[in-house]
Amino acid sequence: MRRRPVCILCLLLVVFLCVTDWLGFSLIRGNPLPETVQTWIKKHPESTICGEVVRCQENEEFQSVYLKDTYLIYNSEKVSIDNVRVYLKENNRNKNSKKLLAGSLILVSGKLEEVPEPGNPGEFDSRQYYACRRIYYVMKKGKVEKQSRNHSAYGQFLIDMQQKFAGILEKACGNEAGAFEAIVLGDKSNLDAELKMRYQMAGIIHILAISGLHISLLGMGLYNILKKIGLGIWPAGLLSLVIMLQYGMMTGGTVSTMRAVCMFLLSVGAKIAGRIYDMPTGMAASAILILVENPAYLLDGGFLMSFGSVIGIGCVWPLIVEVMDREEKNQWKTEDKGVRVFLKSTGKSLWKSFLASGTVQLTTLPVVLWFYGEISVLGIFLNLLVLPTVGVVLGSGMAGALVGLFSGRGAFLTVVPGRIILKGYEFLAAVAGKLSFCTWAGGRPQVCQMVGYYVILAVSVWIYRWTAQSGVDNDSFLKCESDLYNRKDSGKEMQIIQNSGVYKSHKRQNRCKYAVMKVWGIRGLCAAAVCLGILLIGYKPREDFRIACLDVGQGDGIVIEIENQWNILIDGGSTNKSALGQYQLLPYLKSRGISRLDGIYISHTDEDHISGVRQILEYIGKGLTVLRVENLILPDWQNIQENKNYQELIKLAEAAGTRVLYAKAGDRIKYGQASLEVLWPLSGASGTEVNEDAMVMEMTSGDFKGIFTGDIGKETEEKLLHNGWLEDVDFLKVAHHGSKYSTGQEFLDIVKPELAVISCSSMNTYGHPSPDTLRRLENSGSKVLITKDAGAVMIYRKHKHIFAKTYRKNSDCE
Repeated sequence: MRRRPVCILCLLLVVFLCVTDWLGFSLIRGNPLPETVQTWIKKHPESTICGEVVRCQENEEFQSVYLKDTYLIYNSEKVSIDNVRVYLKENNRNKNSKKLLAGSLILVSGKLEEVPEPGNPGEFDSRQYYACRRIYYVMKKGKVEKQSRNHSAYGQFLIDMQQKFAGILEKACGNEAGAFEAIVLGDKSNLDAELKMRYQMAGIIHILAISGLHISLLGMGLYNILKKIGLGIWPAGLLSLVIMLQYGMMTGGTVSTMRAVCMFLLSVGAKIAGRIYDMPTGMAASAILILVENPAYLLDGGFLMSFGSVIGIGCVWPLIVEVMDREEKNQWKTEDKGVRVFLKSTGKSLWKSFLASGTVQLTTLPVVLWFYGEISVLGIFLNLLVLPTVGVVLGSGMAGALVGLFSGRGAFLTVVPGRIILKGYEFLAAVAGKLSFCTWAGGRPQVCQMVGYYVILAVSVWIYRWTAQSGVDNDSFLKCESDLYNRKDSGKEMQIIQNSGVYKSHKRQNRCKYAVMKVWGIRGLCAAAVCLGILLIGYKPREDFRIACLDVGQGDGIVIEIENQWNILIDGGSTNKSALGQYQLLPYLKSRGISRLDGIYISHTDEDHISGVRQILEYIGKGLTVLRVENLILPDWQNIQENKNYQELIKLAEAAGTRVLYAKAGDRIKYGQASLEVLWPLSGASGTEVNEDAMVMEMTSGDFKGIFTGDIGKETEEKLLHNGWLEDVDFLKVAHHGSKYSTGQEFLDIVKPELAVISCSSMNTYGHPSPDTLRRLENSGSKVLITKDAGAVMIYRKHKHIFAKTYRKNSDCE
């Protein structure tokens, strides 16, 4: 590090940004715009903005345009609001509308909204994602008022070429077109969602992004070709630099692309200048350039994983190779012919490749768990097959796109090798997804756990290297090890020096055994320390229970963890959030390290309670998730023949290997010291009125009681009161999203909840929650939390104390 001042400067920059974030400055997260501007936008969302077109994006659902250097017009003043993404109205999407060209200035009117923050743990953080692109507001229902005639001809040319290449690949590549477009052009808009999930489970999703591997293969390949055709170092280097810069611009300029291009520029620049390229210094310089341009990248998953991989392969791995090479060199001096043949040629290369892949996995493990909650175990092995062949896919795709400019038939033939390999990737990913040990759901670690892991990893690597540098792992040790091995194999007694006497022979033997045991003991200690670090990062503090009422929009979704052993989902649906299972439910379960649900309880079969459950069961049946569901518990209704949702859930559960059970009033399910008792529906309930016949459950854990009411109305509440099945509780999941027709005063007079949670959307058209219901809850002495405002609400008991925590406000109360 003393010879790498750039690395020290990068480290100081990272520390500075972390300190400023801790002090509350909006550098790496939050909205850095002035408070006066933010307040004005909140009061006047209908606004007019002007900005420069970067690029347009269109699909079947919407058309959007990215603007840079945007300013807001209000009170006859212009105020900069950085970049904005505008979603255009339908009338701006017709074929007769004027094309928005890159570099042109447009005046747009519409509704400005701040980019929403996530509502649940594990959910994708779109606010941070857009902050990395200096986008803090999106405009809905945008209408283009004016457009300038001037535009960037070259910028539009790059966009047109990308679209042209995409069209060629779509025609030539068939079902693999989406993967080719992602690998070659960095465009994932046509990538099949299920294929993406398979690649993620297999740990090879990194090949679907423009990364350092792609830039290195293309850039260095181009550089070598230019040199072979007669160009010198300077012309070949400069030309390859220019071409790779344009390629990076054409593919969208993601953070991994920017990092790879920066490092490629420094590498080729070193060749041109006749200097030695140092990877850690190049990495640090690239990080500084990116963070100075936008500090928000420090919390970006792409930034952290991209640089984490480079640290693993460029900093940690060379230290291990240094020791291995020293050992290998000494082993060839000491061992006899034919001894340890497995270390030679292919075996040695495979072993090193496996260790290199494992090193990258270990280096990026905390970051991957932080953003995804799970990591592919088989990815270490699959990457041994994928990485050597991805260059063929990239090369054939790039060549096919270029050939397709002249011949469609030629493009079809050119991409055949890449298509065959992609078929193999898909097959491997599908097989891996069916294996129960394919993916480890370790959960999202705490920052202190991540720091502890990296400290343990750094110390272990240092000790491993120290054994070689300090003389512990020297020639004499290797000589002893070889002698012991040879004498053991030959069956001869250990006699190093002839005629030296039995005493000296045994003394030499004992010294050799001690040296071998000492070194391998130190190595075993290092390996054990790394295993301890993995256990540390996956550790979860023991809690008696945790109830998480997730922010699922207009619907319900409740996850219960009991004694760190049993996991339950009560409902899981929404009418205003599509793909709820993929984007809210599964990410939360992964963030908590949950790979098995002991039961999914369905209160009733309305869409706002089952849409996410349906998707989860579909994914399990197709092998697209590591999650397994033991039981699906449905209300015991009699008239289910005409209930399509009820029948569909049963079929999906059977396909997923999940047992289907039916519950009615009086049933009790034990989970350790806790239990769930079904209070409703009664035996023989018809199920015709799904709301009134919904499953009502009471959870008991020690002296804690909570009640989950589905969407029952006052009619069912009165029946429960009449039967005497209600009692004073600590927690209430308010029925029917806070409807005024539920949670009556008589009901509240009995249950008297200390905490009441209402799950609903801020965009709902039903008026939920009703002011009348809120008034009744407050009069009963309940603290009310609403998911549309607070995000997910977590209630948990730890050390005999019960806490409530909201995700958005990030506050705890006891």
